[in-house]
Amino acid sequence: MIHATLHQLKVFEATARHGSFTRAAEELFLTQPTVSMQVKQLTKAIGLPLFEQVGKRLYLTEAGRELFATCQEIFQRLEQLEMTVANLKGMKQGRLRLAVITTTKYFMPRLLGPFCKEYPGIDVSLAVTNHERVIDRLANNQDDIYVMSQVPEHLDIKTYPFLDNPLVVVAPHDHPLAREKHISLKRLVEEPFIMREPGSGTRGAFQKLLDEHKLSVKVRLELGSNEAIKQAIAGGLGLSVLSRHTLTIDATSNELAILDVEGFPIKRQWYVVYLAGKQLSVVANTFLEYLQDAAQKLSHAYMALPWQEDEGLEENSEDKTEEKSEAEILPV
Repeated sequence: MIHATLHQLKVFEATARHGSFTRAAEELFLTQPTVSMQVKQLTKAIGLPLFEQVGKRLYLTEAGRELFATCQEIFQRLEQLEMTVANLKGMKQGRLRLAVITTTKYFMPRLLGPFCKEYPGIDVSLAVTNHERVIDRLANNQDDIYVMSQVPEHLDIKTYPFLDNPLVVVAPHDHPLAREKHISLKRLVEEPFIMREPGSGTRGAFQKLLDEHKLSVKVRLELGSNEAIKQAIAGGLGLSVLSRHTLTIDATSNELAILDVEGFPIKRQWYVVYLAGKQLSVVANTFLEYLQDAAQKLSHAYMALPWQEDEGLEENSEDKTEEKSEAEILPV
């Protein structure tokens, strides 16, 4: 190993991660023969094969797996050092790697925008994918921190709630129930429903509520994305339960209505998650601290429900009436 260079380790790490000389070359802006040569020289320095090739796919040998884990640790420590030095100089710079589930796309850009403006020296890498793949990335410690609403029970992790994730019942804006208040669950389940796929956290939370009341719904459609569900609701195919965050400003918002239903909104949380024992970088800690305050401001700005806003207006109106009455009986 004493003859291995940092450049060779970087080339090897990219090749191992992609399982391909070609894709590693594209990431590192090198030619494929250069990548192959660097890996060959590193293999010679180690004295054991690092890859075995089956068809067009590269697989790590036992020695390769050990070296890959060591490389990841080395590069993480070097990044940590770079960020620490920058922090000592009074600057915040480095890279922040985030992996988030798809529903966060409705609010994460609103949180990241101000953060990037406040810390222009920090580069953000954002992976947006489904819940299962985020869990895989978490288990393999591929990123700094992760954002999800349903945390895994089989991993040793640290979790920090930072934002409410209320689930609401959504209907077409011209649905008869859209004009009613305090709708009972018994009345609600008479309607056809559009549901997320089995295993979805949203579906599981709704099913738990139904089970508690010994009720069931007629499932007309099962769809795998919130956007498809919103279009189906707008098309009059049924009602659904969605995260309140999916109903922020977009083209569909005016076609949908949030219903005032018994047991709703179902209270859930968004969590920042990372592996227990992981030492967060200076940049990751900076983002975690920023997130607590920024998320609360976002929640107040976008999460109010229509009938709550109406009740607030009515209370303000009543307060003004009472003030006026008291003013009229005061002596002049």
